Order: sequence, then structure tokens, then C-alpha cells
Amino acid sequence: MPDALPTTGATRALRTAPRPGQEHVAQPLTEDLGAVDAVRTQDAPAGFWREAWRGMRRRPLFWVSGALIVLVLLVAAFPGLFTSIDPRTCALSDALDPARAGHVFGFDRQGCDIFSRTMHGARASLTVGVLTTLLVTVVGTVAGALAGYLGGWADTLLARVTDIFFAIPLVLAAIVIMSLASTRTALTVALVLASFGWPPIARIARGTVMSVKNDEFVTAARSLGMGRAGILVRHVLPNSAAPIIVYATVALGTFIVAEATLSFLGIGLPPSVVSWGGDISQAQGAIRTDPEILLYPAGALALTVLGFIMMGDVVRDALDPKARTR
Repeated sequence: MPDALPTTGATRALRTAPRPGQEHVAQPLTEDLGAVDAVRTQDAPAGFWREAWRGMRRRPLFWVSGALIVLVLLVAAFPGLFTSIDPRTCALSDALDPARAGHVFGFDRQGCDIFSRTMHGARASLTVGVLTTLLVTVVGTVAGALAGYLGGWADTLLARVTDIFFAIPLVLAAIVIMSLASTRTALTVALVLASFGWPPIARIARGTVMSVKNDEFVTAARSLGMGRAGILVRHVLPNSAAPIIVYATVALGTFIVAEATLSFLGIGLPPSVVSWGGDISQAQGAIRTDPEILLYPAGALALTVLGFIMMGDVVRDALDPKARTR
């Protein structure tokens, strides 16, 4: 037999080249079909709220606003951690004295320690803001959800009532009611502000519920025999909560400003309650000669409102699917 020809690159190419008619034949699969079709079942699918949380954590604005909010909450809950001076202990001999050891912000016109009053004033302002936001969220969500879900005459009635309250200016109505109130506490101010502050969130809840109630999962729950109340509570409201949460986060800062406005006008919290609005009102007489007296409570108020507004922007972008896809 003739000797075997040496194997060269051209010879190997001829041996591996496809035969005529087999150019478009797929190569056989050498991997195990079980390995190819395997599905990772140990990882749970990320839900809507988990994706929103991941989106918020990636933004530096979330950490900045979160740090501000945590600091304000800590000051409001435990002002004694930051100062041991009683904010109601004042001496006229210290009136308008500059900062010195133990009194980093100096003294106001009544001889009260400005730093102590700024720290203790956070509690009253934040209490009114949180209480008002909770009341507004509950009342507005219930009214808007019922109007959007029931429809018909209920929607018409609730929508007209909402329009009536929506046309009344919040601060102006609060000024009128608080000027007639016999007692002025944090709960009283919160109730007055909530009485006229719920229409915006009712409109948001109504529109969101109307867009959700016709979704497929609601139709499926109805076909399974679930009642209208159960569908509203278990399916419609949880899927309508995102825009409500966004508005409530931003509105909290607005209600803090509203309380400060009422206290500034002298018809909010009484002078015996230390609040930023009351301190701003007392400092307005010395704004030309000693502006720093006004600067500290106003700065604390501005930083608090800024923290909640920035957090509201972050939450809005995280809970808005269109914003996440941009």
C-alpha cells in the first residue's frame, strides 16, 4: 500500500469542509439538554417594591436626604442628646449676647439660648407635620378610592365635595379656623390643616384607582368570587399606593411650613410651646440689627423641608416606571 500522505492544513480543511447540500445543516448539540433548559429557582423574582428600593439606593440624593431626615427625627425625639439647657429658661441680662462657651448660637431678645430652642423646636413642628400627613393620607385615600372604584353617583358626589374643598386655600382657611379656636395644641393644628389639605391626595387616589380597577388581576379576582370590598382592599389599593406615597412624602414638608406660618402669625401653637415658627415670629423685630437670631430657626426649618422634598423626588423617580426606563 502506498505510504500515507502527510497531513497539511489544506488537507485538514478539505476533511472538515461540509459536503455539498450540508452547508445549512445545524451541528448536533453536544451539551446536555437538562443543563441548557435549567432554571434558577433559588432566586426569587424581584418585585416592584424591591426594584424601587434598589433604584433609590443607587442615588446619592437618597442618602443625603435620608441623613437629613434621620437627623431631624433624632433631634425631635431626643433633644436632650444635643443640649442640656432648658429652652424656657431665659435671663434678660443675656439678651442678644453673642455666642460663648456652652451657648454656640448665642441668645435671643428674651435672653433664651437659641441653640436649645432650635433643637427643642423640631418636636412641635415635626409632630404637626407628621400628624397632618397621616390624617390627609387616610381621608384622601379613602375618599378618592371610593370615588374611583364605585363610580356612578358616588363618584359624582365625592368628586363635587372634593372640588369644593379644593377651591379653599389651605393657609387662609387655617388662619380663619385657628383664630376662632379656643385651644391651640399640636393636634388642633393638625386637624385644621388636614380638614382642608386632603383634596389633592383624593384626586390622586381616584385617578390611580380608576386606572387599576380594570386590570386583568382585578378581573381574575372578581371571576373567582371575591367581593368588591375585598378586591379594593387586597388588590386595588396596594397597586395604587405608589403615587400616594410620593405625594405624602412631599406634602409633609408643606405641612411643616404651614404650621410655621400659623405660629409666625401668632395663631398656631401657643407661645408656651417651643416651635420654629414662634421663634421666627419673635426674631422678626431684630432682623436688621441681629439677623442671626432669625437665621438659626429659619435654617433648621428650611433644611427639614428640603430633606423631605428631596426624598419625595427620589421616591417619585423610583416608583414611576417611566422614570426608571429613561
